[in-house]
Amino acid sequence: MTGSVPADLIHLEDADGNRCIVRVTGRFQPGILTGHDILRADVLVSASFIDARLDVYLFQQDLDAWQQGLSDLAPGRQASIGGDRGLSLTLHVHDDGWVSVAVEDPDRLTTLLGIRPEENWVDRHQERLQQVRQTWPSEVIKTAPGAYKWSPNRKR
Repeated sequence: MTGSVPADLIHLEDADGNRCIVRVTGRFQPGILTGHDILRADVLVSASFIDARLDVYLFQQDLDAWQQGLSDLAPGRQASIGGDRGLSLTLHVHDDGWVSVAVEDPDRLTTLLGIRPEENWVDRHQERLQQVRQTWPSEVIKTAPGAYKWSPNRKR
C-alpha cells in the first residue's frame, strides 16, 4: 500500500491553539525487508511559544508500547512513544483533565506544553492506532537475529 493517505496516530489540540500531532506518512523503506515495517511520521507541535515539525521513525514495538500505554492511561499515569532512538513523546494525564505533552529530541528540541483535550480522547486514539495498523500492517517476520522474511499475509 504505497499510495496510502497519511494518518494521525496522535492528534491532541485545544481551543487555545495548543496541539501535538503525530502523523504517519508511510513506510520507511517499502519493499526492503529490514525497513519495510518501520513507519515514517511527522511530529507537529504548536503553541504560542513554538511551531515545530520533527521526524520520527516508528517500529512495530513502538506501536505495541503505545497501545499498552493507552490501555493503562488514567490520571497520574503516562504513555510514551519513541525514546530509544531519538525523539520521544510522553503524555501525562492530570486529575483535572489536562494533559502534559513532553517532546524531547536530544539534538533539536525539548519542550513541554499543556493541552486540555476533548472527552473520550483516549478512545479516539485507540481507534487511530487501529487505523494506522490497518493502513500499514506488519508484513515482515523476524526469523532469527538479523534474519527476516516476508509474512505469508503480505499485501502486494
